[in-house]
Amino acid sequence: MSFATETKNELARVEAEKKHCQLAEIAGFLRVTGSIGLAGKGKFKIVTATDNPAVARHYKKLIKQYFNVDTELLIGEAAALKKGHTYVLTIDPDMRSESILRETGILLVREGNNFISDGIYEEIIRNKCCRKAYLRGIFMGAGTISDPDKGYHLEFVCYSERLAKDLRKLINTFVDLTAKIVKRKDRYVVYMKSFQYISDTLAIMGAYSKVLEFENTRIKKELLNETVRITNCDNANTDRAVNAAGRQVQAIKKLKEKGMFEGLPEKLQEIAELRLENPDVSLTQLGEMLSPPLKKSGVNNRMKRIIDFSNRF
Repeated sequence: MSFATETKNELARVEAEKKHCQLAEIAGFLRVTGSIGLAGKGKFKIVTATDNPAVARHYKKLIKQYFNVDTELLIGEAAALKKGHTYVLTIDPDMRSESILRETGILLVREGNNFISDGIYEEIIRNKCCRKAYLRGIFMGAGTISDPDKGYHLEFVCYSERLAKDLRKLINTFVDLTAKIVKRKDRYVVYMKSFQYISDTLAIMGAYSKVLEFENTRIKKELLNETVRITNCDNANTDRAVNAAGRQVQAIKKLKEKGMFEGLPEKLQEIAELRLENPDVSLTQLGEMLSPPLKKSGVNNRMKRIIDFSNRF
């Protein structure tokens, strides 16, 4: 089961207690899943479709709870190239479909004529709680989210530019939250790629267990990245230390071959002999072998003097 499906299953268990939040959630879902047709005599028929059975059951129950309408639920085969089934909710004229369209802000009147709006009805999302509910509804109808192990991406697919802009505006009403819009063929996609934005959006919609899963994934990734960084840093330091030790050994051998070693000060000869005997140890360890012990900076200074002396020949 995908992360997106698990998220929708969790959201389908969220129950809005306030009536205005119930209406906002229904409006969000119908806005992106509802297909409106004429049923004769100027009456309307609403048909919504989803591939998630939990979502279908949730909205059948929610519409019954708010509008006292028992929608018809049919199960059909999924569209071509898709697996599973499609769950279709139908609201006929005798189920007060026109009243539902008007109350959800989908069917409006302009100059005495009915028209189907393609944006978000402002009256429904006046309250912050209603904006959360609307966002939950629109996500369950047209949203998806990537598995956080693979990447961070959450999107809502909209059928009109107006709806996409209204949805982006709604999202941006929440503190420290923003979304972008991109056109994909004939669709407008509202999306976000920031981990923090996605995590906050999941919390806003009510998918709290997914927020925890998201956070755990982020922590694991950060720990892994930090481990890799430290390992790479240690390897780089080791490589530098090995290369430096090699240069020191070569310089000392060069001085011995040219008979110049005995011309070094006694302290430099002492550290040079220790380096030849211990080519793999660190400068700190070399310093500890001296009597009295010498700090790393002191050992490094003596080694630089040996190399400088060697470079003269």
